Amino acid sequence: MIPSQFRICRKIRESSDTYTLELEPINGDAWFPFSSGQFNMLYVFGVGEVPISISGDPAKHQTLVHTARSVGNVTSALLRMRKDDVIGVRGPFGSHWPVEEAIGNDVILVAGGIGLAPLRPVLYSFITHRDKYGRIILLYGARTPEDLLYKKELERWRGRFDLEIKVTVDSATGEWHGNVGVVTTLIPRLQFDPLRTIAMLCGPEVMMRFTIKELQNCGVKNENIFVSMERNMKCGVCLCGHCQFGPKFVCKDGPVFCYDHIKELFGVREI
Repeated sequence: MIPSQFRICRKIRESSDTYTLELEPINGDAWFPFSSGQFNMLYVFGVGEVPISISGDPAKHQTLVHTARSVGNVTSALLRMRKDDVIGVRGPFGSHWPVEEAIGNDVILVAGGIGLAPLRPVLYSFITHRDKYGRIILLYGARTPEDLLYKKELERWRGRFDLEIKVTVDSATGEWHGNVGVVTTLIPRLQFDPLRTIAMLCGPEVMMRFTIKELQNCGVKNENIFVSMERNMKCGVCLCGHCQFGPKFVCKDGPVFCYDHIKELFGVREI
């Protein structure tokens, strides 16, 4: 429950309201292992703390990377901070993407908006161990071209012959020459074997709900679909109850869930 002190060593602007923060421990010898899909509680001293998914490479333990959007008091204060400012970090918490279970299978990653941030670590892992997986497909949708995250990295990924990267936006100006439309429209265009495909989804719940329907229509089984949920997490250790999701708690049992385990709860607004 006691946060460790980390210093902001780099701040990268992704869009008008979204930044990526690279953090290094005040104690430079600290080792901070995490699994793809986990999150940390980031504490702004004097303001509060907020759960933010880890968006860096799991193989790099000396630097923590988080991508956050300004949506409230804590995230706004966090993103006003500058290089060398100090914040508190608790974690890592939660479940992770099924990296090991996906070995030998094709993988489809579907991200909406800032949902690419929690999926970026698993993509790093797949690239590092590329020979262990079949096709790796990333479908990424954002509201506008200006809202896309990691633009330079997306270009590098698209330049690889062993990755399939498809990007779309809901609306665009005349300068955009890519796909226009919601990310779910990309799924029927894919050619893949649904019986050997693992799907990992992160984004607004409405996007994930329609993505699941499209994947089901293609023949992907519920037990092979994984989603990352967002709820109002406060403690990170299953004490406060803020993130209760039916009989489960997102901070402990999630944020990554197998869809087959939560299909009765998924999309129920009252929960």
